[in-house]
Parts: sequence; C-alpha cells; structure tokens
Amino acid sequence: MATQKFTKSYPNSLIKTIEAFEFKPNRLLTHTRRAGLASFLIVPALLSSKTWAQAPAIAQATLPSVTISERRAPPTADVTGFSDFPLAQQPLSASVISNNQIEASGARRLADLLKLDASTADAYNAAGYWDFISVRGFTLDNRYNYRREGLPISAETSIALDNKERVEILKGTSGIQAGTSAPGGLVNYVVKRPTENDLRSLRVETANYGGVLVALDLGGRFGEGNAFGYRLNLAGEDVASPIDSLDGKRHLFALAADWRLNKNSLLEAEVEYSRRSQPSLPGLSVTGNTLPAPNPYLNINNQPWSQPVVLEGLTGSLRYTHSLESLLGQGWRVQGQLASQRLKSDDRVAFPFGCTDSNGVDYYADRYCPNGDFDLYDFRSENERRRQQAAKLELKGQINTAGITHDLRFGLTRSTTQDRFQRQAFNFVGTGNLSLVRGGTQVFTANPTLSDENTNRDEQNTEFAAFDAIAWTPAFTTWLGLRHTRLTRASVRTDGSRASRSQRSLSTPFVAASYQVHPTALVYASYGEGAESEVAPARERYTNAGQNLPLLKSRQVELGIKGELPLQGQGLRYSLAYFDIKRPQSADSGTCSLANSCTRQIDGQAEHQGLELSGGTRLAEWELNAGVSLIDAKRSGSQISPTLNGLAPTNVPESIVRLQADYRPTALPGLRLQGHLSREGQRAVLPDNSLFLPAWTRLDAAVHYDTRIGQTNTTFTLGIDNLLDKRYFKESPYQFSHAYLFPGAPRTLRLAVHASL
Repeated sequence: MATQKFTKSYPNSLIKTIEAFEFKPNRLLTHTRRAGLASFLIVPALLSSKTWAQAPAIAQATLPSVTISERRAPPTADVTGFSDFPLAQQPLSASVISNNQIEASGARRLADLLKLDASTADAYNAAGYWDFISVRGFTLDNRYNYRREGLPISAETSIALDNKERVEILKGTSGIQAGTSAPGGLVNYVVKRPTENDLRSLRVETANYGGVLVALDLGGRFGEGNAFGYRLNLAGEDVASPIDSLDGKRHLFALAADWRLNKNSLLEAEVEYSRRSQPSLPGLSVTGNTLPAPNPYLNINNQPWSQPVVLEGLTGSLRYTHSLESLLGQGWRVQGQLASQRLKSDDRVAFPFGCTDSNGVDYYADRYCPNGDFDLYDFRSENERRRQQAAKLELKGQINTAGITHDLRFGLTRSTTQDRFQRQAFNFVGTGNLSLVRGGTQVFTANPTLSDENTNRDEQNTEFAAFDAIAWTPAFTTWLGLRHTRLTRASVRTDGSRASRSQRSLSTPFVAASYQVHPTALVYASYGEGAESEVAPARERYTNAGQNLPLLKSRQVELGIKGELPLQGQGLRYSLAYFDIKRPQSADSGTCSLANSCTRQIDGQAEHQGLELSGGTRLAEWELNAGVSLIDAKRSGSQISPTLNGLAPTNVPESIVRLQADYRPTALPGLRLQGHLSREGQRAVLPDNSLFLPAWTRLDAAVHYDTRIGQTNTTFTLGIDNLLDKRYFKESPYQFSHAYLFPGAPRTLRLAVHASL
C-alpha cells in the first residue's frame, strides 16, 4: 500500500512519515440484541447517507519513525526502548499485533490474542476476570509488566481493545524497559490517535449464543491548517456466553486529541473510561490424582447469590513533543508525558478450593476429592481502589563522531501507586460435587461476613534510563542500556497491623551486538537483566516478616537471526531466536503452621531455555504466517524441596505452534478465506510432575468479504472458533497453592459487519 511523506507541519525529526492504511471500526454502545441485529441492515445506508460529510474510504494516521515505501512500512515497537529502529534491526524479540489483526480475530481481551503469537500462553484466564498471560513460560506480573503508551499501569482490571491501535509484546527480561518486573516480557497498549483524513466507521458483531457488540470509530482534523485532530471510540456489548449464568455487559468511551502548535511542537491528550460487569468463571481442578472430563459448560459460580465482577477504569495521558533539531542537530527532540489511572473493582465469586472428607478434615488442600467433591467458599472483596500516576521526561537524538553514529536516549520516570482495600470475605459455605453443577441442584446459603483483613499498599519508583545504539559501520552496531531504579514500598493491613516499609536501589543493564550479514539478514547476541523486589509477608508465622529478601535478579542470554529470504512473491520473512533465562526462586522453609515457624528465603532458580521461530510470506493468492516455540523449563538448586530439582514448572507447554493461512482468490475479488491452527504441547499440572495435561490442537476459520455499498466500504465476516468443537483443557495454572484447570471454549460462530467511509 502506498505511503506519502508528511511535510505540512513537521520536520522529519518529529514525525517522519504518514502511512495510509485502512482502519477497521470499533464499537458503539447498544443495550438490546434487537437493536444490534437491526444495525446489520441499516449500517450501510446510515454511513452512505448525507448524515456524514463525504470522506475518503481510506483513512490516514500519523505513525512515528516509518520509512517511505510502496510497501507497508516495517513495524516498530515503543515497548523495546529502541523505537526509532524497525524491529527487524533490533537485537531482541518482540511482536506487534495490529488493530486489523485484533478485529479480524474477533478479540475482546488480551487473552484472545495469544493465538497470534507462539511465545505466549494462558496463565489463569477465567471468563469475566482480568487477563493473566505467560511469555517464554514465565507468568507476567499484572502490577509491573504492563504499559500503556509506554508508561506503567496496573493490569488488575479489564482492558478494552476497541480503542487500541496495536498491542506490543516484548519477549524476555525487561530490566532496561521497567524498573522491576517479572521475566518473560512486557505488554504495551498503544491507543488510536487522530486520523489525517476523516474517518467514519461502524462495526456490529453477534454470535450464535447471542450477545451484540456495536462500536463507532470517528476521526479527523479541523481548524486552520488542520491543526487540531480527534479520534472518538464508543463501544458497548451485551456479553452473552454459552455457559450458564455468565452473561454480562461492558462499554467504553475513549477520546484522543492533538494540537499541532507549530512545525516543531505537538501536544497530545487522550482519555478512556470503561466498565465491565460479568460473573467470573472459576477454574475446575484435578479430581484426586486424575483429570476430570473437560466440560466447557460447567459453572460452579452459579449460586442464586452469585454476583458479577465489576471492573471500572478511568485512564488518561498527556504528551508534549518538541523538536530540538535546530538547536542540537539531527533527530534531537524532547518529550514530556503524564498519565493517570484510577481503577475500581468489585471482586466476587462462589469459589471452589480443595475438599474435606466426611469428618471435616482436609483431604486434599490443592485439588478436588477423587469423587468430584469440592469445598465452596463465598469470596467478596468489594470497592477495591487502585490508583497509579506516572510522569516521564525523555530526550533523544543522534550524534556523529569520526564516522561513528550514536543514537542516544535518556529518560527520567517517576511513578506512584496506591492500592486501597476493605475487609474481605472468604467463608466456607458447603461441599459441592462436579456431577451436580450442571443441573444447578446444589444451592448453598451465602456467607458474606467480612471475616479477613486485606492489605493496603503504597509504592514510589524513580527511574533513570540511558540507551545508546552505536553504529560503528553500516553493518555493525552495538547496543547499550542501563536503568537505575530507586524503589520505596510500604504495606499495612486494613486493621492497621503488620505495617511494613522497604527502600532499595537497583540497576539493570542491557548489552547487545548486531551485524547485518546481508542487506536482508541480521544476526545478534544480547545479554539483559531484570529485577524483582520481594518482601517476606507480614504475618506472625514468618521469622523475617516484613523484611526485604535479596533482589531476584533474572538474567537472559539471547542469540538470534532475522531477515528475509528471496522468494517468489514478497519474500520469506523469518526470525529465529535462542534464549536462556535464569530466575531466582523464593520459598518458605519450616512447618509454617505456628508463629515464628516459617522463613521466606531464596531457594534455587528456574531456568527456561528455548527456541522461537516465526516467519511469513505472500505467494500469489496466499498469505502464510507461522510461529513455533520450544521451551525446556526446569527447577534447580532447591534446598527446601530438592525433589523438585530437574522437574518442569506447572502450566508451561513444552511446545507451541501457531499457523495462519489467508487465501484471496483472484476470481472472486474481495473474498478472503482464513484458517488458523493452534497447538500447545503437554504441560505439568502438579509441581511434582505426577500429572500432565495432554497436548491439544484447535482450528479456527473465517470468511471475510469486502464490498462497496454506495459510498460505503463494507466488510462482512463469518468466523468459527474451535471449528471441530474439540473438548480439551487449555491451561493448568497452579496458583494460591491450588491446581486449576480451564476448559477451552466450545465451538462459537460469530457474524460481523464493518462499514466505513
């Protein structure tokens, strides 16, 4: 697709190019299925009428640091820290999932996008709750491993995709991108920004089990010289599920605007409000020492007193960018950014946990009884409040000395977090059985008594980061990065007890070298660190309650090659990476049943070694993309539990395969047939590796048809997820000292129409 250079208001140092591309729609609030279904008939007429001003069929939007080409510009990613370079030139692994991919897949949440990346997997993804994902076998921390517009956010909420331009996933340790974070990677959400030309887009979608999504996406510019831009996204959905008692609602309002103050300055602002209300679906579990039959229709949280989980968020940011090229030379610019996030949650569920025998004695603490019995608890943690604020000042540019080019970047980030909770309920209400869940014959009496204290938390981070990409020759580049973090954390129980405070500093380096062995082939090697700061729980059982543990310093070595091979069509894009990540582990030593009987300490490490291979090409009428990930994950060096040494961690698939094929027959213009295959290898269910989840394969398919109705570009989509209606457990997370099993969703048929001017 052709691109055109943007020279109207900005020098190349600030906004290098604008790439023309087709925006897919987002979603408009709807309250009834009837209204939504009617929209399938009125959308083309509505968008082609004189209600809207005449606008081009293809919208444009500003994309930073893009090379002018007759082909789609190579992707880059803000999350890597080297966003001025295309990903194909960076000595690390990352993927970018575009808005087009998000909407073509029918995704509503991050977990729905995992089928597009072979390095990612589910890590406790319950319907109606927030997302947990793993990258390279490590579960990302929802408090530290997520970014929005490059700034830290809490992912302990539902994050809508309707107003996201792309989702970026960094793979591996992230010490130079984040002060503290779990190894595996980072996720960065990038919001949609104003389009260069007018955009009028509407999308309506429904599924075979009901539910309607309607979304509106508007964008454009106005004012003298088109100095002002806007992007408005509205979405609403009746969330329907094939599972009993799991329907809900969600809606989104998002507005982004910018102001081109002059040829060197750009001011951008955006805000979004979202709310999702839906009951959560608790995971099943092992029955004794065996796996139960995977049944995607079982919902243990179907008591008459079960209430929805309500996740509400208000998030916004302000960004100012100013070119310093006239003062400092090529590419120099300064950028200031502010962001704020306010979350409110009502977390409620009828929660199954372990089982007891007929005498009321714990039989299995981490699973169900062999006959399918389970203990049921009334869990409620209402009015949870999370607030995060961040500010970042960044200076970047280029220096040329004696034929050596330095691409420099310096950043200062300050962030604060406040988590405020009330007392919570976790009360035993009775013993259920899996065989009786579907019929709903077991009804227990609610017990919402607030019987347990919660923990309030405060945190302040100050981070300084420096990056330098040194081009010694046109082919050879070294990459250096260092982030120094000063971290202060405090916590206290909601009754004022067990107060704890810690303060520490840490530094995390990154060093890499890359060599362009061919104009279309790059080899690289990198070493990076990540850090996690852990405090022993402030509980009476711990001898070191509230004390800092040594820093959990993760270390990663990565070797890779990426590029493009000559091939009839558009060439074969490929990437091959080997990684080795070592992460210290913490564990409890002692009986941990009485006061001062337990000590939290570092105990060995987890090591994940693996290969990642991805590639794609376009041949005549076909477009093919594939990804493969092989992981050898092991526990080692444990003194507390030496029997775990050499064993695989739970819920880490030994292999992941993602394949996608798109077929566009030239005899039928506008038609696109799409097939997608996901396969995940076996994974451990229990820490002692006595039980494994079998490998599974799922096939999805879709038919897209692009046409024009009057002045309206219209796309019709018929998609079928889990085409063969396979029954399987998709994941087996071991969390909260309990084994969980989540079945894959049954076959789902979805129908969507997207209309845009």
